[in-house]
Amino acid sequence: MKKIGITGSIASGKTTASKILSGRKGSLFSADLVVKNLYRNQIFKKKLAKKLNIDNTKNLKNILKEKLVRNGHLVNKLEKIIHPLVRKEMSKFSKKNKKRKMIFFEIPLLVESNLMKNFDVIIFIKAKKSIRLKRFKSKGGDKKLFKILDKKQLSAHKKINFCDHIVVNEKNIKILKKKLLYILKKYE
Repeated sequence: MKKIGITGSIASGKTTASKILSGRKGSLFSADLVVKNLYRNQIFKKKLAKKLNIDNTKNLKNILKEKLVRNGHLVNKLEKIIHPLVRKEMSKFSKKNKKRKMIFFEIPLLVESNLMKNFDVIIFIKAKKSIRLKRFKSKGGDKKLFKILDKKQLSAHKKINFCDHIVVNEKNIKILKKKLLYILKKYE
């Protein structure tokens, strides 16, 4: 089984790239989807609210975003709670798909979390900051939150050193697809 990790900076196009790759050859693990599902779990939301001194779990995500904008250091506390749960799901996914030829992992903080040794191939999706900000805002994101989250990640220049392939995603989906499928052919 070949484990392929897909990473990149915020709003670089990791999800789109991951869907293109996995749609052709195998199952996809999405760290972002795991986190999204955690926020749907009432038990998790209550525990998280308690640890972060938040009274209302009904709008927890929005309250967290507001708190993050006011206090960027809250990201570290949040990651200490969420990352172990994501890693546990990642391990389950690997075991469940161990007989597949290829499996894909979309992990935004792959390098920052020092997970490189878990993958046979790492693909870095890259885009200029101005393009990423535009994409982030088009999905309802806030410029201040973008800056906090972007600052939390290593620079593209540093991440690239740990990746096997760099795919620039600044044009259209057709070009992105062509680049990704070219890389994938090397591992079929």
